Amino acid sequence: MKIFQKGDKKTLFAWAFYDWANSVYALVISSSIFPLYYGALFRENGIESYEIFGKELPSESIISYVTSLGFLLIVLVTPILSGIADFLGTKKFFLKLFCWIGSLSCMMLYFFNIENILISLFIYMMALIGFWGSLVFYNSYLPDIAFTEQQDKISAKGYALGYMGSVLLLILNLLMLMNFEFFGFDSEMEAMRVSFVLVGLWWLGFSQYTYKYLPDFKNKNKITKNVFFSGFRELKKVWTELKNHPILKKYLVAFFTYSMAVQTVMIIAVYFGEKEIEWISDGQRTMGLIVSILMIQLVAIVGAFLTSFVSSKIGNINALIVINILWVFICVYAYTIISPNEFYIAAASVGLVMGGIQSLSRSTYSKLLPETTDTTSFFSFYDVTEKLGIVIGMVLYGFIADFTGKMQNAILFLIVFFIIGVILLARIPKIDRAS
Repeated sequence: MKIFQKGDKKTLFAWAFYDWANSVYALVISSSIFPLYYGALFRENGIESYEIFGKELPSESIISYVTSLGFLLIVLVTPILSGIADFLGTKKFFLKLFCWIGSLSCMMLYFFNIENILISLFIYMMALIGFWGSLVFYNSYLPDIAFTEQQDKISAKGYALGYMGSVLLLILNLLMLMNFEFFGFDSEMEAMRVSFVLVGLWWLGFSQYTYKYLPDFKNKNKITKNVFFSGFRELKKVWTELKNHPILKKYLVAFFTYSMAVQTVMIIAVYFGEKEIEWISDGQRTMGLIVSILMIQLVAIVGAFLTSFVSSKIGNINALIVINILWVFICVYAYTIISPNEFYIAAASVGLVMGGIQSLSRSTYSKLLPETTDTTSFFSFYDVTEKLGIVIGMVLYGFIADFTGKMQNAILFLIVFFIIGVILLARIPKIDRAS
């Protein structure tokens, strides 16, 4: 049995390669094909809303609230599981478990329909839980396998691999949609459903390479009932320990604020483009939105490495301040757009800052962590912070869009969180800024 060595290049690449495996969910299900399918499904049935538990809700509000519920469940479940993972050393097991849940749920989205909307939305939510739940244990591996000076680069490599892999699958999906008869499908909608199955197979298949080389820290500890709530105790312990690490605490507060806006924008971008942009035809809508998503992914590859370079020159915190300012301008611009060409410009701008802020936020947190063996607990706290932000952001988005009847108003409101994020980041003393 090979002895694990921290900083080993093969191990680091295998870790980064999980982004290649699972990012197809983020691109195809979360960001492109599924939102298109969801909107087309309502149009196909001649409706814009649906009665859920006695209340008539617009389609975009339904998906917003279900997404919020999914993230809330992740917040409640992952602390329990991360506590178990720390005690038993089973983070690899839980990484695999959530991968199976997510990938199989993606395949089950083939059956998503209006007639069984509640069951369909549940499957959508389970795919979401599988993806984001696995990231808790995936991210927690970073400080375990990489030295501090390696973390920015390998984090950026992970996101870049994710963008490249997911783009390849999306291109295949695009070809299927454009030539659905050639591929033997009865309609464009069937081609979309098959793309969900391909996502699950891709995710499950390529993740096996990661599992082969990632170390397993399993020990001989025996589980007890006290372990089940140890995750929440660990979160409380982390929160208490943050008092001794004021810089890390200030960073987490800033991250919570701006991440709330970042993740919300990224989740609703295609739903926004699908409904609010004045497309000439359904064909142009499908093609235009997929091209926009491809553009975002390709530009994001450049953005991730550009941000890593910039942060090496001006420091992580200063780089995050710059990116948040750019997000403010992007949101202001998004409030005014109507035409497809304007949407393409917004998409390219989002791509430039999207990969950078995700990669840099993760590696900055990792670099600011105190010396500890409980990395899963600290990253669980990081993920809980991120997920709570998403819950709040998505609920606010759904409420404002529902109340005002205009999705642009919800996007404009998110600017407030980016501005506050800039202010909070600027309050971190320069002498302590991660470099």
